[in-house]
Amino acid sequence: MGFALGPQAAGAGYRLMAFERIGSTNSEALARARAGEPGPLWLATSEQTAGRGRRERAWVAPRGNLAASILEVMDIKPGVAATLGFVAGLAVHAALREVCTLAPEMPPPDFALKWPNDVLANGAKLVGILLEAEALPDGRLAVVAGIGVNVVAAPSDTPYPATALASLGVTASAEAVFAALSDAWAEYRGIWDDGRGFPAVRSLWLKRAAGVGKAVSVRDGRAGVDGIFETIDNSGCMIVATPDGRRVPIAAGDVFFGTAASAGAR
Repeated sequence: MGFALGPQAAGAGYRLMAFERIGSTNSEALARARAGEPGPLWLATSEQTAGRGRRERAWVAPRGNLAASILEVMDIKPGVAATLGFVAGLAVHAALREVCTLAPEMPPPDFALKWPNDVLANGAKLVGILLEAEALPDGRLAVVAGIGVNVVAAPSDTPYPATALASLGVTASAEAVFAALSDAWAEYRGIWDDGRGFPAVRSLWLKRAAGVGKAVSVRDGRAGVDGIFETIDNSGCMIVATPDGRRVPIAAGDVFFGTAASAGAR
């Protein structure tokens, strides 16, 4: 079976370019935006050879995993565009739950959203999301949300435990996950409404978030903040309540929960 849009995505006017093999769906999406592609356009593959995650970490999708990027060209400010990552998280979460209904005889894994851009299954990393934006000559922003799902295999050399759908007993293919993802994106992108609906997205995201109310350690290079993960604010920053009574907004960083947080994750 090849890649295809779900019916809701197709009806909403999304288009799809599928690749047998590609270096990076994000890089391809940005290149097409520079060349005049107006979006919205999905790019999908089950084998990515030069993908990247946050901080330019490698994100390789061996054959059978899913690498997909959605390109949206919008007349919005970069700060608003940054909140689109939460839409991606919600869409992935919904898609994963949808494909798990294909095997109703087994209980689904516990999926949760980890700030800022991961999706966990039973506490291990299953999905990575990379949001990139680039200003176009006409002043609009080309925004790309890259989504990598470990369908058949997970990397072993990661700073956090990682898992794959196959390891969890979920037999859905990359193509099935993508079809569900494209429909879920269309739904949550509509709620987000070019940023005007972020308060609703924020509320939905928090209901699915990992670690709210628990000890957290956030590291950004050598600096870091330890405390309790209280919430996310109206711009998507993580709010950490520190032992000295401060409420510190965090815009980016590596997040550690549990024993790693207690140890300061240093």
